[in-house]
Amino acid sequence: MMARAQDTAQVLVPEAPEDDGPGPSTARGRRLALLSRRRRWLVPVLVALLLAQMAAAMVTTAVRQTPTIDEPVYVATATDYLREHRLRYNPEHPPLGKLLIAAGVAVADPHYDPSYSGTQGEVGRHLLYESGNDPWRLMLWARLPVIALTLLFGLVVFAFARELVGAAGGLAALTLYAFSPDVIAHGSLATLDMPAAGFVLTSAWLVRRARVRPRWCLPLAGAALGAAVATKMSALPAVPVLMLLAAVSVWGARRGAERRRKVLLGLAGAAVVALVAVAVVWATYLAVDPGLRFTPAEPVPAVHGLRGSVTDLLPLPEAYRAGMRVQFGLEDYPWQGFLFGHLYTGSRWYYLPAALLVKTPLGLLALGAAGAVAAVAVRRLRPAAPYLLLPPAVLLAAAMTGSRDFGTRYALFVPVFLAVAAPCVLALRWRRSGVLTGLLVLWVAVSSLRTFPYYLPYANEAFGGPANTHRLLHDSNVDWGQDLGRLADRLRQRYPGERVWLVYKGSGVPSYYGIHASDPRTVPPGRVHGLLVVSDSAAAKARGRLAELIESSRPVDQVGHSITLYRR
Repeated sequence: MMARAQDTAQVLVPEAPEDDGPGPSTARGRRLALLSRRRRWLVPVLVALLLAQMAAAMVTTAVRQTPTIDEPVYVATATDYLREHRLRYNPEHPPLGKLLIAAGVAVADPHYDPSYSGTQGEVGRHLLYESGNDPWRLMLWARLPVIALTLLFGLVVFAFARELVGAAGGLAALTLYAFSPDVIAHGSLATLDMPAAGFVLTSAWLVRRARVRPRWCLPLAGAALGAAVATKMSALPAVPVLMLLAAVSVWGARRGAERRRKVLLGLAGAAVVALVAVAVVWATYLAVDPGLRFTPAEPVPAVHGLRGSVTDLLPLPEAYRAGMRVQFGLEDYPWQGFLFGHLYTGSRWYYLPAALLVKTPLGLLALGAAGAVAAVAVRRLRPAAPYLLLPPAVLLAAAMTGSRDFGTRYALFVPVFLAVAAPCVLALRWRRSGVLTGLLVLWVAVSSLRTFPYYLPYANEAFGGPANTHRLLHDSNVDWGQDLGRLADRLRQRYPGERVWLVYKGSGVPSYYGIHASDPRTVPPGRVHGLLVVSDSAAAKARGRLAELIESSRPVDQVGHSITLYRR
């Protein structure tokens, strides 16, 4: 442990060269002291600048985007939590992420009709568009808490990488994180993917720190893990992984102890993480309704067999277990996927790795892969490799078995962990590793800036950039309903008074934004003349009449890399 601390100290504070003078009173000594003070200030300033630019990118994105498909559901559920304190909507996702969104909703103070009946999606649209609220203002306030949490996770990224390879590595990791298009895109939405990924990273970091301070770090790691599980159920596979790593940390922290004692302490450490995580899940449900009354607005499917038995045995609230049944029911549905121009029914096990290759900046892919190799190859970093590599590997393997090939948001933890792993290349004994790392980090930053403010449809340069993403992927990878407001502006500016035919995939209400259009699928093709406007996700899955209309039309414009305008 002392050896690791000395290595880190050597990276963080380079040894001062020998001085020929008598001490700090000499001119050279004073210069070195001044340089040391400046370096102490330089790192915090750079961290603040990186987070400030990330905040600016996310807020700018949040202000300009209309509600994505999932956001109205989460915002309506958060409002119901806030006003009615009941567990009624969206049971398939636990409450914590929506309680976070509720902090922003409380400031917006929207009009809400608790007696309105309908599906959770209908309740969301009613809240945003039919209750006298300003959806722009309400959505911005709902998104701001997620933006703030995403920035805090940036500090975890910096701290994790700095402990591995020093301040320079921490800054490199934070830069990769702060310029990651997927992180910016989902960190600026009132959704649950970014909070869940960040909580898993925080738990992994704290479990590793437990090698030095197990008494303090293990309960905190359990709380972060519980927060992840209380935000998205897809984080559940991380629980046994982090419990195992907690036991390893306690074993490493008690090197001088008897073997049997170390085993018992390791098991106790794993139990602490699990118990605290379970307590956090219970606490989130109690925060919504201390009575834990569960009255779902929609039927909860019955789940039999092994999945049903495991669900019933979990020591979690009834509403959580019901949400798991809903998730299992969704997994049994024959969803359609779209990958590299091919539409299919069902899922492909390689979908997420392929989508990540498209959506992750090339510099981050290269540095992340090299950093993962370095973490295993370099002896000093090897003890940290399991904490850095196992959680994302297990979560990715679990996500690859899912039936919904909808986007890299299901694997958002991958670019987050890659950002921490990437600067491990600095530990390699290669003279030019620092220069190459800097150039690749700069490439990521430039690639991200070039896609501003269209982060959601980002694709790296090898796949043609964001303008080409809709030919390769669909849904939340490119077109999640976020550009309805931009479409309204484009129609007013360039096509005033023209007849508009619209096929829009999203939760927004076009008429609210001044878009008065008809559905071209409801009339004979010969009557469709003027502008045919189609969301790219709808175009990717087009069959029958819509496919015929698109093929017989001429593309003339594009909005936000997610909506295409055709002339007929």
